[in-house]
Amino acid sequence: MLRANLHFAGQSLLEYQVRQAAEAGAEQVMVLVGAVTQPLSRAIDRLTADGISVSIVRDMVSLLREAPRDRDMMLVADGAVVPQRFYTAVASQPGNVLLVTEDSATTAGFERIDAGQRWAGVARVSPDVLFGTLDMIGDWDLELTMVRAVVQAGSHRIGIPSEEVMDARLALISSQAEADLVSRALLVGKRAPAGEAGAERVILAPLAARIAPEFLRSQVPAGQVRAGAIAVSLIGIVATLLGWPMIALFLYLTALLLSLTVDRLVQLARRGGLEGWVGIMPHLTVLAGVALLGNEAGRTMDGLYLAGLLAILMLGLRSGRFHGARKWAILTPGSTLLLLLLTTGGGYFHFGLTLSIACAILSLGLAILGPETVES
Repeated sequence: MLRANLHFAGQSLLEYQVRQAAEAGAEQVMVLVGAVTQPLSRAIDRLTADGISVSIVRDMVSLLREAPRDRDMMLVADGAVVPQRFYTAVASQPGNVLLVTEDSATTAGFERIDAGQRWAGVARVSPDVLFGTLDMIGDWDLELTMVRAVVQAGSHRIGIPSEEVMDARLALISSQAEADLVSRALLVGKRAPAGEAGAERVILAPLAARIAPEFLRSQVPAGQVRAGAIAVSLIGIVATLLGWPMIALFLYLTALLLSLTVDRLVQLARRGGLEGWVGIMPHLTVLAGVALLGNEAGRTMDGLYLAGLLAILMLGLRSGRFHGARKWAILTPGSTLLLLLLTTGGGYFHFGLTLSIACAILSLGLAILGPETVES
């Protein structure tokens, strides 16, 4: 199998590289190929559908004709997986730029450019170097010849610590096993999304980080996992209506766990945000279930109050309105479910509902006032 067609982060490796380049600011992406295959065509169609301008180049003549002569170009090695911040660093530096790493045993798979450094898979090429090299390249290897031309042009170099290679965040992938290893390493190293706090951040997020690689390995689409989260939350509502509060609470927690897992899959795949309203649909269904729990217990208004307060806190957190608030001080749906599980298991559901409302009011007050206001 060609490197470009290897499955990586829920898509082909080529798609992942193109999305990285587009996120770094590339207006047009050209893919140099020897032959157009069916998987490649499908990958290009998916990228085009997402609004990314991609074209296929099959020979040097086509590249000379299509490459812009007034802008720098970014060169990405076949099979290279590079952390996004280094794409951004190369894109922000004008002129000829090379991404390099130290020459060591861990970086032996990368192309050596001098006695102490190796090329890390991304370069920025100015038009004069690009077209001056293309005019004489003939049947030579474009990638390596271009890198040597950039080296000779006295390029600026941006170094990557060799620890990135040791932690499998920087790699040259040549097999599916390597692709799986690197995708899991990137998944573990992902920062938590801005909308996570409370029990979701402390308890459910570590569990999601363990589950997400299994979905990657089985190549389950993120959309199906999201649909599964919604389905589990709906089953929880059925359990609530049947008078099984403990089962319903466990199902709601499972739905939140699946939703957090798919958030990480979407974040790793670099496909934009966390899918807007679809991304929070499991949470909204869980909140509806919390309101129903109050109704089934004869505390209809309390259930509605709690669900409404949680919705305000959740939406405010995800939109960045509570950026100054401490994450532990935000009452989230997951924190509320754990609190209700503890009190319901002891036969004190009404007390748990009242306590949750009080915590939600206090949490909302701290989020609105901010820690600085409270301390002053």
